[in-house]
Amino acid sequence: MNVVYRIPPDRPCERLYTCYLCKKSVDGFAHIHAHGMNTCMKAHGLHHVTGITADPQKNIDFYTGVLGLRMVKLTVNFDDPRAYHLYYGNSSGEPGTAMTFFSWPNVRTGVTGVGEIASVAFSIPAGSVEFWERHLEGKGVSYSRGTRFGEAFILLRDPDGLELELVAETPLASVEPWTTPVFSSDNAIRAFHGIGIAEDIGARTRAFISERFGYSGGESDAGTYRYRANESGPGRCIYVRIAPDELRGVMGSGTIHHAAFRADDDADELKIRGELLAAGMEATQVIDRTYFHSVYFREPGGVLFEIATDAPGFTVDEPLASLGTRLCLPPQFEMHREEIVRALPPLKLPA
Repeated sequence: MNVVYRIPPDRPCERLYTCYLCKKSVDGFAHIHAHGMNTCMKAHGLHHVTGITADPQKNIDFYTGVLGLRMVKLTVNFDDPRAYHLYYGNSSGEPGTAMTFFSWPNVRTGVTGVGEIASVAFSIPAGSVEFWERHLEGKGVSYSRGTRFGEAFILLRDPDGLELELVAETPLASVEPWTTPVFSSDNAIRAFHGIGIAEDIGARTRAFISERFGYSGGESDAGTYRYRANESGPGRCIYVRIAPDELRGVMGSGTIHHAAFRADDDADELKIRGELLAAGMEATQVIDRTYFHSVYFREPGGVLFEIATDAPGFTVDEPLASLGTRLCLPPQFEMHREEIVRALPPLKLPA
């Protein structure tokens, strides 16, 4: 099956799939049972999450200066080299910590709605909530505080309006945070906590996550369902919020383009891809993204998911000590470096 992966910001979410087995346009998940299948794959929590920004400099200043993440890679969108692709994370940007952004300065403002990832949650130490409140106040960032499933969280938005959460998570994933003179291991962001998906009905998405994607749970709190990967690593939560009165989302700045989930290695990724195809869903061929290998597909509610390998990682083209300090280009674009640099806006990188 040949699938071309090109999904620009204005492409609508898809709800139907062409079944790999019978070649019909169908509701992908519901159609599994027509073939008597019971395919269950196992994803290992979040690998990275990719959003869209209209202002790369404000984005850098916020995620490094306000949230205290390390900039681990400055590169370009491999499908659109006229746009930056910005990566943030812990010291090495290890899987489960990498927040990334495509930068399209002229992109329209997005509208969060159903059929989208509506929020991204980071984990923080349980005793650090008051530190974060003081820190955000000092930076002039508005926030509110809430509780969900017994866990306290801080709700805020980035400069593009993307909804973020800082969740006081216990226990924390065993990931070393990026520390600075401002952020210590007692308060720094550890990694992802999870993502929040908004759906009008959500039954198909919830069934896919729990019955096919290897997540467990499904308990609810005020119209939100929680699912967790059966592992103790970072980014193990998926929340599905039922919002029957909301309109479908419109992709643009301040929205999430896709969420990537971990595969141990190439063999594990191919296994997951095979299980997606066996379930009657469409999935791309494996695509080399230099820092990981990727397979893309849409879950039954229309949200774009990716399976990404842990390796090679961000030190494949620059040393650990200097990650994120220069523009890195994949080999296919290196010969066009001067032309690409001229098309990109200048940036002031973190010291």
